[in-house]
Parts: sequence; C-alpha cells; structure tokens
Amino acid sequence: MEKLKSLSDFFSQHKALVDQTDPNKPMIVVCGGTGCIALGAVSVHQAFKEAIQRLGLTDEVTLKSTGCHGFCEKGPAVVIHPDRFFYPGVTPEDVTEILERTVMAGEAIERLAYIDPASGKKITYEYDVPFYAGQERNVFQYNGKIDPVDIEDYISHGGYCGFAKVLDEYKPEEVIETVIKAGLRGRGGGGFPVGLKWKFCHEAEGDKKYIICNADEGDPGAFMDRSLLEGTPHSVMEGMLIAGYAIGASTGIIYVRAEYPLAVSNTAKAIELARKVNLLGGNILGSGFSFDIEIRQGAGAFVCGEETALIESIEGQRGMPRPRPPFPAVAGYHGRPTNINNVETFANVPLIINKGADWYSSIGTEKSTGTKIFALAGTVANTGLVEVPMGATLRHIVFDIGGGIPDGKKFKAAQLGGPSGGCLPTQHLDCEIDYDSLQSIGAMMGSGGLIVMDETNCMVDVAKYFLQFVQAESCGKCTPCRIGTREMLDMLEKICDGKGQPGDLEELEKLANDVNSASLCGLGQTAPNPVLSTLKNFRAEYEAHINDKRCPAGACEALLTYFILETCVGCGACVRVCPVNAIEGDKKQRHIIEPGLCIKCGQCFNICKFNAVSKDGKEHAAI
Repeated sequence: MEKLKSLSDFFSQHKALVDQTDPNKPMIVVCGGTGCIALGAVSVHQAFKEAIQRLGLTDEVTLKSTGCHGFCEKGPAVVIHPDRFFYPGVTPEDVTEILERTVMAGEAIERLAYIDPASGKKITYEYDVPFYAGQERNVFQYNGKIDPVDIEDYISHGGYCGFAKVLDEYKPEEVIETVIKAGLRGRGGGGFPVGLKWKFCHEAEGDKKYIICNADEGDPGAFMDRSLLEGTPHSVMEGMLIAGYAIGASTGIIYVRAEYPLAVSNTAKAIELARKVNLLGGNILGSGFSFDIEIRQGAGAFVCGEETALIESIEGQRGMPRPRPPFPAVAGYHGRPTNINNVETFANVPLIINKGADWYSSIGTEKSTGTKIFALAGTVANTGLVEVPMGATLRHIVFDIGGGIPDGKKFKAAQLGGPSGGCLPTQHLDCEIDYDSLQSIGAMMGSGGLIVMDETNCMVDVAKYFLQFVQAESCGKCTPCRIGTREMLDMLEKICDGKGQPGDLEELEKLANDVNSASLCGLGQTAPNPVLSTLKNFRAEYEAHINDKRCPAGACEALLTYFILETCVGCGACVRVCPVNAIEGDKKQRHIIEPGLCIKCGQCFNICKFNAVSKDGKEHAAI
C-alpha cells in the first residue's frame, strides 16, 4: 500500500480494500498464537501453503496465519471460512484431506471434528463450540480473522477508521467526553475511569506529553495482552493514536516484557508498516497531528506493572514505585504529563469511536461497561482466553464456557486477579463479575487471570503460592512489603508443614491488614488479598492444618499419612511401585503401609484403581 497523504486517501483506500474482498472465497485460517506455535502451527501453515500450490489452488483459496484464537489447549486450530468449519489439533498429514474435502467440496471431516467433553458430541462449526458460543467477542474479534502484520487486512476490516474519524470529526475534548460517556474503565486491574484519566493528562501543563501502553502483564496465568499484541497490534496502536490526539501527546511507548518475543516482533512490524503508509510519524494523513510509537522491553519484573515503577524502568532506573502524588498524569515520564493504560484498554478505544458511546455502554453493567477478556486456566475442562460482557457470572464462565470441572470432581474456588486478587468459593458462583461486585466480596478483577480449583486444591497452599510470588517480586523499597510479606510467608509455610500453633491465624490476619494499609504501591497493598480471602472463605481448612495437623485436600505433603482402606482387593499394584518397600500384604488381602518407612511419594495413591488409598490417614469411604 502506498503512502496515504490525506484523510480522503485513507477513506478511499479503505473502500477499495473492502470492495475487493470476496466474502464467499474460501479462506483457511491457521492459529499462529504462541500456544498453537508450540503445538506445531508453523508446520501446519507451511503444509497448507505447499499443498495449495501443488493442487493449483493459489488463486482460489486464501491462506492466513492469524493471532491466537483463544482455545489454546486445542491447537493447532484451523477454521475454514466462510462456513467456519472448526478443526482442532490439526497435523500436516491432515492438510490435503482438508483442502480436498472441506475447502473444495464443502464437506465436514468427521474424524477431525471437535468433540465436546460435556456431551461427547462431535461439533462441526466454530460458532457451535460451547467455548466460543458463550462468549461475546468485541476486542478479540479480529484475532482469528486477520494477519497480524498485514496493515491492509486490518484496514479492510475497519482498522484505523476510528482514528481517521477522530481526526476528521472530533476535537480532543470531544474524544475524551465520548470515552467518559462510554464508561470505559482501565482493564489493567484498578478499573479507574479511562476518560477521566485522559482528562487529567489533557489539562496538565507541559511542553511535551506521553502515552504509555503497559504490556508488562506479570500475573501468573494471564496472557490476554500478549495475545492481543501478537494477533491485532494495530488495534492497540490505533487506541494509542486516539489517546495521543485526545491529550495532546506526540510520543507513544509500548512497554512489553522481553519474554513475549512474538508480541514484540509482530508489534515492531506493525509500527514499521504504519509509519510507511503515514499512519504514524509527522503530519499524519495531512492532519497536522504527529505521533510516533516505540517499543521498550522490560526484564519481567512484576512490580513494573505498577505505573510509577514502569516509568522508572523506561527511564533506565531500577523498577521501583514512586510516592504519589504527583501522579503520572501530571508528572510522569521525564517529569512530563504521561497517560498509562494497558493493552486491552487501548484496544477498546477504536470500538467506542466506531460504534458510539451508547452502543458500548449498553454492554455490561451500569458501572462496568463493555466486555472483559479472562485467561481461564486450572482444573476446568476448557482452558484459554474468554471474552464476556462485564457482569457475566462465574458460573457462566466456568461451566457454560469452560465446560465445568473434569474427572467428576467438584468446584471449590476460583482465583481472580492473580496475586492481587482473591479466592471465590462456591457460594459466589452466581456473583456478577465486575469491578464493584468483586470488591464487595473481597476480590478484584486484576488484569483478568481466572484460575479454577477443585476439591484437591488446598487453599492454604494456594495462598502460600501467591505469597511466594509477590514476596519474590517485591522491589524491597518499603518495609511493610519487604518484611511483612516475608513474615506472612514464613507463617504460611509453618502452617503447611504442620507446625502451626493456636493464635497463628489471628496474627496472620493482623499482619496481612498491616501490609495492606502501609505498603507504598499496589503490589504490597494487594499482596495479602489471597491470604485474607482464603482466611475469610476457607478458615476451617486453616484450622484443620493447625488443630488437627491435617490437610483436608490432601495436598500438603508434610501433613499426609497414607493409609490403605478396607476396599483394598490385594492386587499388589501399590507394592510394585513403592520405592522403599513400605507396603506389605498377601495377594487378594488388604495391604498395610508401614508409617515409619513411608516417604509420602504418593505412588500408591496414583496407581490404585480401586480408590483404596487414603491420603489423610483416616478410615473412610473411598475418595
């Protein structure tokens, strides 16, 4: 595409690209996200390319490698348009058959069809797969449709039209008012109103202003921002352009962790292409507005997700938070007014401009509008990226989209918001997931990590895991976080090791509240949340560890006592796998474990097909 010299050039080019698109032409879409690449997507794409040439279909079929489709565990995923045949786990050996039978003949291949784990039925079309059917994909809608680094592909789907509309029709103040009216709140965790944040920066005095995109995304299990930058970097850049115009900034910075090589690569290519066609740089589209974007790579410090620590890192300093005020909107990067939003927030902005504030605010709840992307993981049948309207229930996400808990186990809790969030038990399954509802029950949205746990997960151990993470990631600048999280972790380790004492829980709770109220930044202030939420919702589990020296979930190794139940049939399987010969018993007779020899490796529990081995040392019904 040639350089676009004016707004009229852009709109003409957009129309031409739309007009030349044939919606009925067969299109093969191969997921090219990190997850699918790890499962062999590159080989599948290459096999399609070679087979299309070999069969003489180059002019008849379009082949694309796109960003993440969201259903990561089923990769490499392939979708055949326009009918949207869905084939998970495709291999290079399947390619020729897909071309001959599905692409050219319109026939579904039964052996490649998706099998729903809940019903056991084979599903042909993408829109019938429960994982996708239960979602409302707005921000994520182009990830499985466009080539991430093909700017013409993005423009043909309406890309940069929101930015062009702003340049053509809006004053900066009108852009801000539109975002305020839409009710967009920051998707990075805190949920601060985006339009209000922009307004502060717009009104701040400064000879130069900056837009920073926070793509650090440090929460364990969260990968929404990575997937957006991998799949639709132009949508994030478009949001930054609109924000830059609104607040009067001329420079944008995308701060992304170096552990995201594909996101870095695709974004760098997208920036280069946007500059080439005059959608970045000086005097964009002849409008007089100038704005450029650069990438800065972070080293993966969790604390650099905090705004001021992020700024310190970009400036070349150690990533440590600054006292506030002043806030970045007044004095940020190099002391100048700076607006910081995360990847998903910026990707929402073009939708608001293109479809209107009223349309956007009609989605979600009154105080939490739009959709939210969650990274669904843990003990759930379907894992991946899920986009739903704000206000969707935890039950809808876990059971309707996620397919429920596998292996007949029961739902126990869901951890929302990563190390900054809280654990929600069964009684909150029907709670609306939005900023205010979650806060009212002791949790928070966070960036969107959602980890599902079943009855085999120990909530004391879960709290310990997240506290280990934040304690290791603490920058150490303030004493409450540096020392307080270490003391809390020591107490949790003692409880999990069976050394807890009466009064420990009260001391742990007091310390957690002190760390929460006295820490300098959001990392320390929210670090106690997993502990406080599990103490509130699963206190009996803590008490069992302390009073009974027992882990009800059978997860804390120090508290396990393996015991063979009456249901033992004497098959001898456990005897054969025991590495220390701690199990005795005659054939077809109940076996016995010698406690003094047992090293608690769990091999007997794992091998028994008759559920005859107990982890908690008690004689009870089979687990």
